[in-house]
Amino acid sequence: MTHRYTDMNQADALYKVACKYPGGIEALAGRMDMSTNVLRNKLAPRTVTHHITWAEVSEIVEYLQEAKVEDALLPLRAQNWRHGLVAFAMPALESLSEDQLAMTVCKVMKEAGDVAEAVGDAMADGKITLEEMDRIEREFHEALAALGQWRQRVQERFAKQTPMRVA
Repeated sequence: MTHRYTDMNQADALYKVACKYPGGIEALAGRMDMSTNVLRNKLAPRTVTHHITWAEVSEIVEYLQEAKVEDALLPLRAQNWRHGLVAFAMPALESLSEDQLAMTVCKVMKEAGDVAEAVGDAMADGKITLEEMDRIEREFHEALAALGQWRQRVQERFAKQTPMRVA
């Protein structure tokens, strides 16, 4: 039986993005000073003889980010989703400009539209498949993250223009 990988399962997500590392699992294993077979077994969602540590997951995500692998943070988002949480990248303070707040609002609206589209597509035939639910969950996560970023930018804007009170 073939394993179906989903974006919102943390083990699946880690395997999927690790495979995208330049040079694949083999290159990633070399970077981690680990044999390819051991890393492949640690990453395989159905292998019960090898287990990946949190430190290794963090190291893999860090290497994926350095290599600019698309969706490098997907395993972390999936883990947060599992526990009913949403994480989002904090915008860098030095990158804030007058247009950033407006652009963040546009991103929120775009992400909300993506959620509506995913739900609409899934409901077109009256039932939601596993693949469709995975897409819906991912779109909801991206929309919630965009809302979190918007909130952060509004707070930063407020802090920037409000003098601190001395008690």
